[in-house]
Amino acid sequence: MTAPPDGPEPAPEGPAAVPGRPEREVGRGDYSGAVYGSLLAASVVVGAGTLGNFPRLELVALLLGTGVVFWAAHVFARLFGVRMVHHLSWSAVRSTAREERPIIKAAVPPAVAAAIAPLFGLGHQGIVWLALVVALVGQVGWATLAAARAGASRRMMMLAGAINLFLGVLIVLLKVALQH
Repeated sequence: MTAPPDGPEPAPEGPAAVPGRPEREVGRGDYSGAVYGSLLAASVVVGAGTLGNFPRLELVALLLGTGVVFWAAHVFARLFGVRMVHHLSWSAVRSTAREERPIIKAAVPPAVAAAIAPLFGLGHQGIVWLALVVALVGQVGWATLAAARAGASRRMMMLAGAINLFLGVLIVLLKVALQH
């Protein structure tokens, strides 16, 4: 949906419509929240892992809690940054909350990894590294899946994965640098 060149942008149509953002196709996911959430989870693991030893359940709570807080911030920003100008309803709130849910979902695999790491005999640093690797694998996987679902060529899918791998490596380098 585009606005006439000389007129204001038309009001959104339907509860999921956001001006300047294309409507999602039915049955197709927007994985940008999952990519973002995975990078956020990796950052949380790095930040927490450089502060010293702490109980693994604290890391689990920090991952899930941070995911929920960032999810709420994204919902708020979308609702009040765009929708309030047009139309704010409970339907729009529910729809936006549902659309941003991948941010929370992306925190779950590294949190589960941290929670079950002792089953593999891992100590504090092993728990941190396992959660970090799981978050980064999720980030690269979600980015590649997003490109594939968008109809990207293999080359573009590989580029999306490579860029996200690079971002993940930057997070790992940050962790290594902060530990020395």
